[in-house]
Amino acid sequence: MAREIASWLSGPQPGYGPGEYPGQRLGMPERGPGSIARFGRRAAALLIDWLIGYGLAALGMTFGWVSMTSLSTAVLGVWFVLGVLSVRLFGFSPGQFVMGLMVVPVDGRRDYVGLGRAVGRGLLIATVVPPLFTDADLRGLQDRATATAVIRR
Repeated sequence: MAREIASWLSGPQPGYGPGEYPGQRLGMPERGPGSIARFGRRAAALLIDWLIGYGLAALGMTFGWVSMTSLSTAVLGVWFVLGVLSVRLFGFSPGQFVMGLMVVPVDGRRDYVGLGRAVGRGLLIATVVPPLFTDADLRGLQDRATATAVIRR
């Protein structure tokens, strides 16, 4: 009985075995440029993007374009638009640029992230929950849904 409970409590096993690594199924290298970005770098990039959005929304507040009651909504809007446009145009947001990351499609249809994928990723990240759940390749639910991956540049 104890063995059955212990196997249940240990949680699911990782999706890769000995000698395998996150991103191998996607054709990514194990380390260095082109490898799957780890959670710490992605979280730091998100924090930088959020602080930029907050600063731009606060700047809009000094010009009277944003009221104090709508500041949080303005921050979210600025963060979303900045992220979608920069990922679509350059392949990375400002925070991802600082952290040395890039968003790439993994289905081989294009060499860049299209507008639809960028909007989908932004909407899913804005709901907060999808980035918290990752698969064996360390891709969040937003990346799985849009067939993208965040890699190191």
